[in-house]
Amino acid sequence: MKTVAIESQKGGTGKTTTALNLAVAAEKAGQATVVIDLDPQASAAGWKDTRQAESPVVVAVPPARLPQALQAAQEGGATLALIDTAPHAESASLAAAKAADLILIPCRPGILDLRAIGTTVEIAKLAGKPAFVVLNAIPPGATRLLADARAAVAVHGLAVAPIAIEQRAAFGHALTVGQTAQEFEPQGKAADEIAQLYDWLQAQLRY
Repeated sequence: MKTVAIESQKGGTGKTTTALNLAVAAEKAGQATVVIDLDPQASAAGWKDTRQAESPVVVAVPPARLPQALQAAQEGGATLALIDTAPHAESASLAAAKAADLILIPCRPGILDLRAIGTTVEIAKLAGKPAFVVLNAIPPGATRLLADARAAVAVHGLAVAPIAIEQRAAFGHALTVGQTAQEFEPQGKAADEIAQLYDWLQAQLRY
């Protein structure tokens, strides 16, 4: 089983949206996937409550139970675990980072968001795990903003995932009805971006 921690010490960066969309993409690709929701707000678990489909499995646990949750996922046959972490929770985020094979750091392109990734970068470095920033909620067509955001991330010495996720209504509409972009609008641009991000992630996990 491969484990991916999705982390940001800033709220509102798209951690849960990224985790759920990647989980459904993984299920579509034939992977048995578990989302472990460490956020006390339990947004991922709440999404699961509104979902008709049985998969992916979403488990809300306190951070202290993360090792047991990962063990149960592996024993249950999961091939991919995605850890959805809470903002402003450094110790829990470090535990998740240490348990992961790889860390994804969603980040919006605004200057306040870019400045705020420093703490998360330090957590990734302390864990000693490969980490990538996923630029998220990019306004469509904002190529200059995207280039500036990539340059800002480079200052932290961190790699940026080659697939940026643009700001699209399909993400919000899908989550409201217990779906993801690939289910809500299968032929849409949001669905295509998630498919590309998942394929790229799979390539990184084959190291």
